[in-house]
Amino acid sequence: MRNEKEKILIIGSGLAGLSAALECALRSKECVLVSSAPAQRAQSVMAEGGINAALDTKGESDSPKEHFQDTMKAGCFLADGEAVRGMTEAAPGIVKSLKDMGVCFNLDKNGDPDLRNFGGQKKKRTAFAKSDTGKQIMTALTDEVRKYEASGMVTRLMNHSFETLTFTTPDRQICAGCLIRDDYTGEILSFKSSAVIIATGGMHGLFGNTTGSKLNTGEAAAELYRLGAEITNPEFIQYHPTTVSSGGKRMLISEAARGEGGRLFAMKETEKWYFMEEKYPELGNLMPRDITAREIWNVQKNFPVFLDMTHLPDDIMEKKLSGIVEDCITYLNLDLRKDPVPVEPGIHYFMGGLNADRQHMTNIQGLFAAGECCGLYHGANRLGGNSLLGAIYGGRVAGENACKYSEESTFASGSAHIYDDLPGKCVISDADRELLQRTLGKCMGVVRNEKELQAGLEIIRGLEGDLARLGEAMCSAALERRESRGAHFREDHPDIREEFCKNTVLRR
Repeated sequence: MRNEKEKILIIGSGLAGLSAALECALRSKECVLVSSAPAQRAQSVMAEGGINAALDTKGESDSPKEHFQDTMKAGCFLADGEAVRGMTEAAPGIVKSLKDMGVCFNLDKNGDPDLRNFGGQKKKRTAFAKSDTGKQIMTALTDEVRKYEASGMVTRLMNHSFETLTFTTPDRQICAGCLIRDDYTGEILSFKSSAVIIATGGMHGLFGNTTGSKLNTGEAAAELYRLGAEITNPEFIQYHPTTVSSGGKRMLISEAARGEGGRLFAMKETEKWYFMEEKYPELGNLMPRDITAREIWNVQKNFPVFLDMTHLPDDIMEKKLSGIVEDCITYLNLDLRKDPVPVEPGIHYFMGGLNADRQHMTNIQGLFAAGECCGLYHGANRLGGNSLLGAIYGGRVAGENACKYSEESTFASGSAHIYDDLPGKCVISDADRELLQRTLGKCMGVVRNEKELQAGLEIIRGLEGDLARLGEAMCSAALERRESRGAHFREDHPDIREEFCKNTVLRR
């Protein structure tokens, strides 16, 4: 007999989690939104550049079909085509709904969201709110979800962390809910539900020194991998071309800067060498991120690389890039209006993650995934502007299908079990965590080779802890993919190979 009071469990309150919660509420299905911090601290807040949608307001004959083609091409045709098609066709409606919610997009003279160029796309299709798009969208979605909190449709549990799943049977094939830890008291709470949505972000904790939030530890994905959830394409890690070291992590200099005319150059003796414009005359500084990152990596072997915005008009700096200018003044003591900023590639986004189908369900029945923790929409390389879109659209799809699954389920309220000894779960030590991060940082760089990958794998196999096993999976996948495709570049296998035009799937 179905538990009529059963609620959907959503782990994570970034864009994917909030979108899933809003979808549940709109379908009159109660949900519990669990997060280790307030939504204002989710990594989604940090997104700067914009959100892609073929609004076609610039007279360039853009269309969702072209958006689909650009997305598939950038991902080297590894992403699920039908899933990507659904996302790109929904994109214009998503941007319109966000505008209606009150997102303060920059507007053109007709009152439509203004659009800017972004890497890997020949047409303007990235809507933006200066250089604080993520913050604007998160604010609007958070307020929208709070309306349903007030009515009791959404229950929010902040400062609570995911511990593990519960199951209906010992084979761990059917999800029965979660155990959640109160981060203040340490109390373990058990929530029973036939549908759980994981929206915990990327695996940044495997490396530590990334542009991502330090709250995105990757521990939820590691625990799910331990329990039998499949991981797909962990070898595809996006290095953003333009980052700066700040505060023990990488600070992002958004692609919006290049979208508005910022230029990359290297100091070649006393001359400025605009290497991207020279080598790629069609797109120049707006080549896809994997290519731009590799070019910078190669040039930096001999010359320092800078991003120059000093030539941009004052109104662009004030109306479109003010957030970037303020961040650089605050954290780098550097005024982009007067001086170029030294940049280098930094880990920014994980295309791979939990393996999910088009309904966003994983191989564990009743367990759904959305956002950066889900490897579905981006293939081997993500287009800039598609991360916010993928999180919002993916959250909606996961929420919709979790509701349908919950209503159709024969789940019984008393059938939730752990089926292993939770206190015995292997937790990584601080020393091993640091060694894991250093090792992966060395062998999983912008350019890789078998020797370093094999050496890294041997070190990681000697470490204990769920996170180390996730790192082992990532390194193993990179070693197995003996080709160069998208964000995965092997200098010992520099060509793309047809036999590897397939997704990596790992199950522990």
